[in-house]
Amino acid sequence: MSELPPSRDPRHWMRPGTLQLGAPPPLSLYIHLPWCLKKCPYCDFNSHEWSATAASGQAMPEARYLDALRADLEASLPLVWGRPVHSVFIGGGTPSLFSPEAIDRLLADVRARLPLEPDAEITLEANPGTFEKDRFRAFRQAGVTRLSVGVQSFDDAQLKALGRVHDGAQARAALEEAAQVFDTFNLDLMYALPGQTLAQCEADLRTALSFAPPHLSVYHLTLEPNTYFAKFPPPLPGDDEAYEMLDRITELTAVAGLQRYEVSAYARSGHACRHNLNYWRFGDYLGIGAGAHGKLSFAHRIARPVRVREPRLYMERALAGDAVASMDEVPRAQLPFEFMLNALRLREGFALADFMSGTGLPLSSIDAALREAEAKGLVEREGGWVRPTERGFDFLSDLQSLFLPA
Repeated sequence: MSELPPSRDPRHWMRPGTLQLGAPPPLSLYIHLPWCLKKCPYCDFNSHEWSATAASGQAMPEARYLDALRADLEASLPLVWGRPVHSVFIGGGTPSLFSPEAIDRLLADVRARLPLEPDAEITLEANPGTFEKDRFRAFRQAGVTRLSVGVQSFDDAQLKALGRVHDGAQARAALEEAAQVFDTFNLDLMYALPGQTLAQCEADLRTALSFAPPHLSVYHLTLEPNTYFAKFPPPLPGDDEAYEMLDRITELTAVAGLQRYEVSAYARSGHACRHNLNYWRFGDYLGIGAGAHGKLSFAHRIARPVRVREPRLYMERALAGDAVASMDEVPRAQLPFEFMLNALRLREGFALADFMSGTGLPLSSIDAALREAEAKGLVEREGGWVRPTERGFDFLSDLQSLFLPA
């Protein structure tokens, strides 16, 4: 038998090392579907416009991509053998471009190869520009339990400025359907948009809340490197105006019965996103699909696999059993920052015992940084628990940076 490459050989990752990790954390599955109708000017995700290729008469390679995902998953099984999966997240791109039949086949392929927990949360990202009557219902019948609708704004002028392919009316229609079909769904909204006023931000939020979403994600528009907006920056509200908007968002969501459980996430009781909570609690996740990232824990080390980014090359490599572009061990000195980058996003914070079991490091590795964070009023400690203060939430990047390796 030929020798497995390190990216697929569990013996390579189970060899002795300096870390002593506890039992493996919960495992999630992330599946990346890379195509979208149009690349948004603010987007730095691995998304690729299908429209240019579609103009030449070619159909999206749905079946071939599903074959590649199945091959990618099968090649990864030795690294996660026997571990139950408690959530699946199908992201993109725009996954709702794929047909309900394709999503049904995809989830059947997953169930045949991984032990999904009976009540596993299965999320699909959808955009109103791909909405058709009864399409969401068909996704539900395929096994999706949670829909995440990328609205961003209800204002037609703002949607045009953001390069979105839908308008406000389509957003409303999509949300009405989502509310009828799914017990839990998420609504994505953005604020501090080009030229946006506090009144316009509030109008967007009130419209969003009128659909009584069980979960609401609200993101500050940021200019990410290598995006159109980074090269040609639009006029954005200043920091003071953006803070005013965030204060109003926090106030109105609380009145509507949504709890801010993470920096950008608000939910009714029982509707927090289990998949994202696993990320923020430093859980493990297997990522398959073009450009997908993952995190896998072993007895003495943590690895970060990354898939091949370009979709056609990904399909070719995955079908040949070699979709992994890199799989690097997280350096010991980097682990405190990696943990805090996630855990400090949560309102509840984290247990010190979870830091030790999740990283394999002693508390002495973060003691100095924690004391500095306390002195600056960014965190508070109670027994064996650490949580960010209001100030820590407001200056999260400053707080997280305290844990960077010296």
